[in-house]
Amino acid sequence: MIHNRIYPSTNYTSQSSKQKTFTKKYKNVMESLVFEEVEVQIQALPQKTAKHVKPPEVAAYALNRLPGLYATGKRGWQKQWHRGRTELHPKITAAVRQGIIAVQRDPLRSDIPIHTDDEQTAQEAKALRKMQLLLQRDDISWNNVVNIVEQTLLETLRGNVSWRRSSSCEDEIFDWEEYPQYQSS
Repeated sequence: MIHNRIYPSTNYTSQSSKQKTFTKKYKNVMESLVFEEVEVQIQALPQKTAKHVKPPEVAAYALNRLPGLYATGKRGWQKQWHRGRTELHPKITAAVRQGIIAVQRDPLRSDIPIHTDDEQTAQEAKALRKMQLLLQRDDISWNNVVNIVEQTLLETLRGNVSWRRSSSCEDEIFDWEEYPQYQSS
Protein backbone atom coordinates (compact mmCIF):
# COMPACT_ATOMS: atom_id res chain seq x y z
CA MET A 1 0.00 0.00 0.00
CA ILE A 2 1.37 3.43 -0.94
CA HIS A 3 0.59 6.22 1.47
CA ASN A 4 -0.16 9.70 0.26
CA ARG A 5 2.24 11.58 2.53
CA ILE A 6 4.73 12.44 -0.21
CA TYR A 7 2.25 13.60 -2.86
CA PRO A 8 -0.40 15.72 -1.17
CA SER A 9 -1.86 17.05 -4.44
CA THR A 10 -2.57 13.67 -6.03
CA ASN A 11 -5.96 11.98 -5.96
CA TYR A 12 -6.65 9.71 -3.03
CA THR A 13 -9.47 7.98 -1.28
CA SER A 14 -10.08 8.41 2.41
CA GLN A 15 -10.00 5.32 4.58
CA SER A 16 -9.77 7.06 7.92
CA SER A 17 -8.85 10.50 9.17
CA LYS A 18 -5.21 9.43 9.68
CA GLN A 19 -4.62 7.08 6.75
CA LYS A 20 -5.17 7.89 3.06
CA THR A 21 -4.59 5.47 0.18
CA PHE A 22 -3.13 6.67 -3.11
CA THR A 23 -5.16 5.79 -6.21
CA LYS A 24 -3.85 6.24 -9.74
CA LYS A 25 -6.06 8.64 -11.67
CA TYR A 26 -3.69 9.85 -14.35
CA LYS A 27 -2.27 8.65 -17.66
CA ASN A 28 1.00 9.26 -19.49
CA VAL A 29 0.07 10.43 -22.99
CA MET A 30 3.66 9.86 -24.10
CA GLU A 31 3.11 6.10 -23.84
CA SER A 32 0.34 6.21 -26.44
CA LEU A 33 2.40 8.42 -28.75
CA VAL A 34 5.44 6.15 -28.44
CA PHE A 35 3.45 2.92 -28.99
CA GLU A 36 1.95 4.45 -32.12
CA GLU A 37 5.38 5.51 -33.44
CA VAL A 38 6.87 2.09 -32.66
CA GLU A 39 4.13 0.46 -34.78
CA VAL A 40 4.75 2.86 -37.66
CA GLN A 41 8.52 2.39 -37.67
CA ILE A 42 8.44 -1.39 -37.27
CA GLN A 43 5.96 -1.70 -40.15
CA ALA A 44 8.38 0.31 -42.30
CA LEU A 45 11.22 -2.16 -41.62
CA PRO A 46 11.96 -5.09 -43.90
CA GLN A 47 9.99 -8.10 -42.67
CA LYS A 48 13.16 -10.08 -41.93
CA THR A 49 14.39 -7.32 -39.62
CA ALA A 50 11.01 -6.50 -38.08
CA LYS A 51 10.45 -10.04 -36.81
CA HIS A 52 13.52 -9.69 -34.55
CA VAL A 53 12.44 -6.38 -33.03
CA LYS A 54 10.48 -6.54 -29.79
CA PRO A 55 8.07 -3.57 -29.65
CA PRO A 56 7.89 -3.43 -25.82
CA GLU A 57 11.70 -3.15 -25.61
CA VAL A 58 11.75 -0.38 -28.21
CA ALA A 59 8.96 1.47 -26.39
CA ALA A 60 10.69 1.16 -23.01
CA TYR A 61 13.96 2.41 -24.51
CA ALA A 62 12.24 5.42 -26.09
CA LEU A 63 10.10 6.24 -23.03
CA ASN A 64 13.20 6.31 -20.83
CA ARG A 65 14.58 9.08 -23.06
CA LEU A 66 11.46 11.21 -23.41
CA PRO A 67 9.59 13.47 -20.99
CA GLY A 68 6.38 12.26 -19.42
CA LEU A 69 3.16 13.92 -20.59
CA TYR A 70 0.78 13.16 -17.75
CA ALA A 71 -2.87 14.13 -17.70
CA THR A 72 -5.67 13.67 -15.20
CA GLY A 73 -8.62 14.73 -17.35
CA LYS A 74 -9.91 14.85 -20.89
CA ARG A 75 -8.82 18.44 -21.53
CA GLY A 76 -5.36 17.76 -20.12
CA TRP A 77 -5.11 14.61 -22.26
CA GLN A 78 -5.97 16.58 -25.40
CA LYS A 79 -3.48 19.34 -24.54
CA GLN A 80 -0.68 16.86 -23.87
CA TRP A 81 -1.58 14.84 -26.99
CA HIS A 82 -1.37 17.99 -29.12
CA ARG A 83 1.95 18.98 -27.51
CA GLY A 84 3.35 15.51 -28.15
CA ARG A 85 2.13 15.47 -31.76
CA THR A 86 3.52 18.89 -32.61
CA GLU A 87 6.37 19.97 -30.36
CA LEU A 88 7.78 16.58 -29.36
CA HIS A 89 7.11 14.47 -32.48
CA PRO A 90 10.69 14.76 -33.83
CA LYS A 91 12.10 13.66 -30.46
CA ILE A 92 9.65 10.74 -30.30
CA THR A 93 10.60 9.64 -33.81
CA ALA A 94 14.32 9.85 -33.02
CA ALA A 95 13.98 8.01 -29.67
CA VAL A 96 12.02 5.16 -31.30
CA ARG A 97 14.56 4.93 -34.13
CA GLN A 98 17.39 4.74 -31.57
CA GLY A 99 15.41 2.13 -29.65
CA ILE A 100 15.06 -0.08 -32.72
CA ILE A 101 18.81 0.16 -33.34
CA ALA A 102 19.63 -0.57 -29.70
CA VAL A 103 17.33 -3.60 -29.55
CA GLN A 104 18.81 -5.01 -32.76
CA ARG A 105 22.37 -4.87 -31.42
CA ASP A 106 21.85 -7.83 -29.12
CA PRO A 107 19.48 -10.28 -30.86
CA LEU A 108 20.50 -13.19 -28.58
CA ARG A 109 19.52 -11.37 -25.39
CA SER A 110 16.74 -13.22 -23.66
CA ASP A 111 14.59 -11.55 -21.07
CA ILE A 112 11.43 -12.60 -19.30
CA PRO A 113 8.81 -10.05 -20.38
CA ILE A 114 6.67 -8.10 -17.95
CA HIS A 115 3.04 -8.72 -18.74
CA THR A 116 0.99 -5.56 -18.58
CA ASP A 117 -2.23 -4.21 -19.95
CA ASP A 118 -0.71 -0.77 -20.68
CA GLU A 119 -0.14 -1.48 -24.38
CA GLN A 120 -3.67 -2.79 -24.80
CA THR A 121 -4.97 0.19 -22.84
CA ALA A 122 -3.10 2.57 -25.16
CA GLN A 123 -4.54 0.82 -28.21
CA GLU A 124 -8.02 0.96 -26.71
CA ALA A 125 -7.65 4.69 -26.01
CA LYS A 126 -6.48 5.24 -29.58
CA ALA A 127 -9.47 3.28 -30.96
CA LEU A 128 -11.92 5.17 -28.76
CA ARG A 129 -10.43 8.51 -29.82
CA LYS A 130 -10.79 7.52 -33.49
CA MET A 131 -14.46 6.67 -32.86
CA GLN A 132 -14.97 10.07 -31.20
CA LEU A 133 -13.42 11.83 -34.18
CA LEU A 134 -15.26 9.75 -36.78
CA LEU A 135 -18.68 10.14 -35.18
CA GLN A 136 -17.98 13.70 -34.03
CA ARG A 137 -19.05 12.81 -30.50
CA ASP A 138 -16.79 13.67 -27.58
CA ASP A 139 -19.17 11.89 -25.19
CA ILE A 140 -18.29 8.40 -26.46
CA SER A 141 -16.88 6.08 -23.82
CA TRP A 142 -16.49 2.31 -23.66
CA ASN A 143 -19.69 2.23 -21.62
CA ASN A 144 -21.84 3.83 -24.33
CA VAL A 145 -20.01 3.17 -27.61
CA VAL A 146 -22.38 0.40 -28.74
CA ASN A 147 -25.49 2.51 -28.16
CA ILE A 148 -24.01 5.56 -29.89
CA VAL A 149 -22.82 3.55 -32.91
CA GLU A 150 -26.23 1.87 -33.16
CA GLN A 151 -27.99 5.24 -32.93
CA THR A 152 -25.64 6.75 -35.54
CA LEU A 153 -26.19 3.83 -37.92
CA LEU A 154 -29.96 4.12 -37.60
CA GLU A 155 -29.80 7.86 -38.26
CA THR A 156 -27.55 7.25 -41.26
CA LEU A 157 -30.04 4.71 -42.64
CA ARG A 158 -32.69 7.42 -42.41
CA GLY A 159 -30.43 9.73 -44.42
CA ASN A 160 -29.31 11.84 -41.46
CA VAL A 161 -25.52 11.58 -41.75
CA SER A 162 -23.97 13.29 -38.74
CA TRP A 163 -20.50 11.78 -38.93
CA ARG A 164 -17.59 12.21 -41.29
CA ARG A 165 -14.74 10.06 -42.45
CA SER A 166 -11.13 11.01 -41.77
CA SER A 167 -9.70 13.97 -43.67
CA SER A 168 -7.88 11.68 -46.12
CA CYS A 169 -11.26 10.34 -47.30
CA GLU A 170 -13.28 13.57 -47.36
CA ASP A 171 -13.45 13.59 -51.16
CA GLU A 172 -15.28 10.26 -51.26
CA ILE A 173 -19.06 10.48 -51.32
CA PHE A 174 -21.28 7.58 -50.37
CA ASP A 175 -23.71 6.88 -53.18
CA TRP A 176 -27.00 5.85 -51.51
CA GLU A 177 -28.58 4.86 -54.82
CA GLU A 178 -25.85 2.30 -55.39
CA TYR A 179 -26.86 0.62 -52.12
CA PRO A 180 -30.69 0.67 -51.97
CA GLN A 181 -30.77 -1.94 -49.20
CA TYR A 182 -29.45 0.72 -46.80
CA GLN A 183 -32.16 3.28 -47.52
CA SER A 184 -35.05 3.69 -45.13
CA SER A 185 -38.45 2.73 -46.44
